[in-house]
Amino acid sequence: MSTSSSPEVTRIAVHKSKRRMYLLHHDQVVRGYDIDLGFAPDGHKTQEGDGRTPEGRYYIDRRNPNSAFYLSIGISYPNSADRAQAVTRGVSPGGDIFIHGTPREFRRKRDWTAGCIAVTDREMREIFEMVPMRTVIDIYP
Repeated sequence: MSTSSSPEVTRIAVHKSKRRMYLLHHDQVVRGYDIDLGFAPDGHKTQEGDGRTPEGRYYIDRRNPNSAFYLSIGISYPNSADRAQAVTRGVSPGGDIFIHGTPREFRRKRDWTAGCIAVTDREMREIFEMVPMRTVIDIYP
């Protein structure tokens, strides 16, 4: 699922504190992007509505060509550990975390999502084309 001029994307690395996301072919950076995060980006997502972007290892588990945010690819949050901690605390872990485009009204805002990772629509077209299902995504603080 990669463009003919680019190596296959085997992993995505997100560095929340730097607001950068990288598409990698093994350890080689193929593309890099500036990103926006959830409206309360510090720390790992622990419950629905907290505005945080998850941290940890997940994978791309769905694709939405008809997203309200242009195009989107889904991140497998919550995993079993996320669900277990939420049950212990008596809260919902939330879900529907995606990498997606940016509607016009949010283009000059920072960290505006509900916990997703946002890029420009042009970048999202490229990411949607290059990233196959089941790609590992590591999200660092």
